[in-house]
Order: sequence, then structure tokens, then C-alpha cells
Amino acid sequence: MAAAAAAATPPPSGSQDHMNALRSTALRRSTLHWDDAAAFFAPSFRSRSCRRRVPAPAPAAAAASAPSRSPARAKARARARAKLLADAGTGDPWLASLSLLPVDDGAAAAASSGWAIGIDPDTGGAIAVLSPDGSSQVFDNPFVHIVVSEVIRKRLDTKSIIELLRGLEAPPGTTAYIEKSSPFPTDGKLGWWSTGFSYGLWIAALVSSGFSVVPVASQTWKAYFGLTRSGSPKDDSRQAASILFPDKALSLNRKKHHGRAEALLLAAYGKGLVLPSGVFSKT
Repeated sequence: MAAAAAAATPPPSGSQDHMNALRSTALRRSTLHWDDAAAFFAPSFRSRSCRRRVPAPAPAAAAASAPSRSPARAKARARARAKLLADAGTGDPWLASLSLLPVDDGAAAAASSGWAIGIDPDTGGAIAVLSPDGSSQVFDNPFVHIVVSEVIRKRLDTKSIIELLRGLEAPPGTTAYIEKSSPFPTDGKLGWWSTGFSYGLWIAALVSSGFSVVPVASQTWKAYFGLTRSGSPKDDSRQAASILFPDKALSLNRKKHHGRAEALLLAAYGKGLVLPSGVFSKT
């Protein structure tokens, strides 16, 4: 009975408070550990601002939303276009810029009559000079070797071209007929660049040396001599040039001399020379 009474008797208040303190401490520590574990395995979510992508407006809608041009600006553009068309009707301003001589300079035109210059502007081309007495001269285009992308290529020698033009006997004002730059579609970017570079360099050198330049398309002068639909136009060019200039036949006997032949034919085209009928036969 005494043991039962002792068991039924509540413990002192001091010991009960101590047990409550231990219990609350254990619960608090376990709660902290579980909170840390939950934070480690499931990090807190951070909200991110989402932007809605607006689709680009259609061309018609963009054109409709674009501000309209002012009437004064539209009239100014119309006047400039009308003036440009009127100038193009009277003459090509670019062709007029290919000569340093005035249009009405009769003395220079008389001095240059009977002379003609032909240029094949490629690096493998040439320049030919025809004099009034019928004699002719032909010179290969001077060039230098350079390295482009670890490949050795040819480029025209500007200094040598200027010296060559200064040494010609043709007087200032002589018309130089140069073949228009027309690279083949199969040529690469370097080929297109080289062709345009040579063409522009020759035009600048000729104009600065006092010559008048007339660009001629290859189809034009080849049709003039009947070389348009030829199976081997380069060989036919050498044959036609040898007929017109028999004294130059030895300097045209190799395939690589087609540039000389084309320069001679360009000068002959400018001077109005024609092939004898029944003599030339296409290959």
C-alpha cells in the first residue's frame, strides 16, 4: 500500500519543471534539424518575372504603322529623280567622267585622230597602240606576285602601268578602248575581286594620263569581228589579230598570247578596221 501511495503521489514541482525543460529543448533541437534538412533537400522557391514575347508585326502592318513621308520630302525626291533621268537621256555621266578633256576641245580631238589604244585589263592581258601610219605596238600588262591565303597570285603593277602609259607615243586625248569587266559566274570571290580591281586600276591610270576611255563589252567587239559563237574564241582571236597585223604573227603564236590578240582587236575595233572577207575561218 505504501508503494502504491508513493507511486500515486505526484513528484515535486521542481523535478516536473526540469523534465518539461528537457522535453522542450529536445523538441526545439529536433525541429531545427528537420528544418535544416528540409532546406537542404528542398531549397526555397524564388519567383522569377516572366516576359511575354511579342511577335514581330507583319510587313503590311509595319508599313501601315510607319510614319508617312512628308509631302515636301517626296516632292524633292521626285525632282531629283526627274533630273537624273533627264541627264541620263542627254548622256551618261559616268562615261563623261572617263576623260579629262572638254567635250568641245577640237584641237585635242584632231591631234588624237588616227590613234587608237586597246586594253585587255586582266593580269594576263595586254595594251596595244595603233598609230596613224598603220604601225602597231603591243605590251603585256605588268604585274607582280603576291601571296593571298597561302596562294601565289598575280596583281597588276600600278607604278609600271603609269610608266608604260607615259612612254607611249600616242598624244593626250587618244581614245582607249578597254574591255568591260565581266567575270564568269563560276569564278570565286577572289576572281571577281581581281577582275574588278584590274578594270578600275586601268581606267584610273588611263584617265589620269590624259586618255579618253571607252568601255566595250566583249560581246560587242567579238560580234564585230564574227567571233561570238566560236568553239575556241581565244584561238580565233589570235588568228584574226594575225590577219589584221601580220607583223605581229610571231608574237601571237602561243595560247598564252590571247591577251595581246584581244588588245589588238580592241584597238582595231576602235579604229574601224575589218577582216578581209573569205580569209578568216573559225576554228
